[in-house]
Amino acid sequence: MRTFGLELRSAGGAETIEGVISFVGEDQSGRFGIQAHHERFMTALVFGLARFRLHDRRWEYLALSGALLYFADNRLWLATRRYLRDSDYKRISGTLNTTLLAEEKKLQASHESLRRLEEAMLKRLRQMRQYL
Repeated sequence: MRTFGLELRSAGGAETIEGVISFVGEDQSGRFGIQAHHERFMTALVFGLARFRLHDRRWEYLALSGALLYFADNRLWLATRRYLRDSDYKRISGTLNTTLLAEEKKLQASHESLRRLEEAMLKRLRQMRQYL
């Protein structure tokens, strides 16, 4: 059976998983799958669940807040801010909807706050230029 390695990287650490048969993820164009010896490939995964099948035929699920995926030399690298891994679909999908979705909303609120602060600073700088 042909397998490949999976390298998970996040702000919280790193994990290497050997004996992966296939990976299923989703980017802006839709769902796709990768198997061993796939051509070199890179894409940005969207917020949601991805899954991979191990050599013992069981599925593992990844809850991702988006990720950069890169496949080369029979290794798949996933780089993300945060991920959660579980073999139970119901548990991981529940966690995705509560934990990661809440974190994403907080992050979006922070980005919006920073955008408003930046606009206010630019407005103030323009006002200051008028007096110079």
